[in-house]
Formats: sequence, structure tokens, C-alpha cells
Amino acid sequence: MKSLLGNHAPASAQDAVLLLARVLLGVVLVSHGWQKVVTNGFGGTADGFDMMGIPAPYAAAVFAGLVELVGGALLLLGLITQVVGVLVAANMAGAFWFAHRGTEVMASEGGWELVGVIGLAGLVFAAVGPGRLSLDHALSGRQQVGEPVLSKEAREPARA
Repeated sequence: MKSLLGNHAPASAQDAVLLLARVLLGVVLVSHGWQKVVTNGFGGTADGFDMMGIPAPYAAAVFAGLVELVGGALLLLGLITQVVGVLVAANMAGAFWFAHRGTEVMASEGGWELVGVIGLAGLVFAAVGPGRLSLDHALSGRQQVGEPVLSKEAREPARA
């Protein structure tokens, strides 16, 4: 990530920003997922989806609720972040297409701004990963961002 002056931002600053963004997105997703899974239940969420014309409303409620609740928790931990990012983006694409397409921008008017920002954030994490302050990084055994998981010797075939 380059600063306005053309210098590379310190990795620690990048990691801190990714951590903050991941935690914020995770909290938002867990909150929305909790509402779908626990507060309204899958049946209540499916009823709401049905009124919006979402096809297969019960399956959509289960998918959306679990992606948001479980995916949000995984983002908080920084675990399988890139997979979760793809699922979040897909979930928000569906929310846009079936519930917010053709509406105003502002969420207060039923618009798409929230699903757009959440979907884009999911794509960002799918593309760049969680940063070094994550379980993904801790479990990978990498010492620095961009360092291969396997050493050069381990990647080269053995010679007889």
C-alpha cells in the first residue's frame, strides 16, 4: 500500500488497518446474522425474504444467516478469511439483486449502500487476506507477508 508520498506504508500500519476493518465487518455481520438466526429464526427470516420476492426463501435465509453469523465470527478471528470474503460478497450480491436493485442509494430509504459496502469489503478480504494479525497468518507459519509457506528447499524437487 503506497502513501501519498509514494513510500510504502509500514507493514504494521497495514496490518492494524486490516485488523480494524476485519473486526468492524465481523461485528456488523455477526449482528445481522444473529438477527436472522436467533432473533427472527430461519422461519421468520424466510417469511421476510418471501415477502421481498426472494426465491427459495428458507434456503436463502439459512445461507445468509450462517454466512453472516459464522462468517462474521471467522472474520473476527481472521480464520479462512479469503473464503469468508468470497461468501460475504456472494451473499451481498444476492441481497442487492433480489432486495435492493432499483432502489435508492441510502439504506434509510431501503437502498443498497450497506450491502454494497459490505460486499466490497468481502471482496477486499478475498483479494488481500486478513493481514498478519490473524489466525490465518499465525497458522500459516509465514514470518512476513508474501513469504512462501514452504522454504525454497522444500519447494524444489529432491535430486538423486
